[in-house]
Amino acid sequence: MGVIAEFRARAGSVVLPVLGFCVVGYFAYHAVQGDRGLIAWRQLTHRVNEARAVLGDTSIERRALENRVGLLSPRSLDRDMLDERARFMLNYGYTDEVIIFVEKPREPGPAKGRPRAPGS
Repeated sequence: MGVIAEFRARAGSVVLPVLGFCVVGYFAYHAVQGDRGLIAWRQLTHRVNEARAVLGDTSIERRALENRVGLLSPRSLDRDMLDERARFMLNYGYTDEVIIFVEKPREPGPAKGRPRAPGS
């Protein structure tokens, strides 16, 4: 009986610190790995920075397009811009002109294949 009583006395003094350590470990783990932990916060910050970069690029492109549209407005009609757009849209040019169309380079993205006909 003396061994069992000694074991219970020592176990009682060890259980609370072990339980406290487990609780602290649980909260520490979730502070780092949880849905709102440090790693998730860092990933979210990275996504926000990427979105701001895209916003900056899009804003620049939008201003350029607004400028071009403004040149075609009836209040400030730019005859050269009107002539350029009319020739492009109507595929029209003089016989002594050389017209070179330059496309903007496209962003590399996922390859999109053409759908295949059944049996080919």
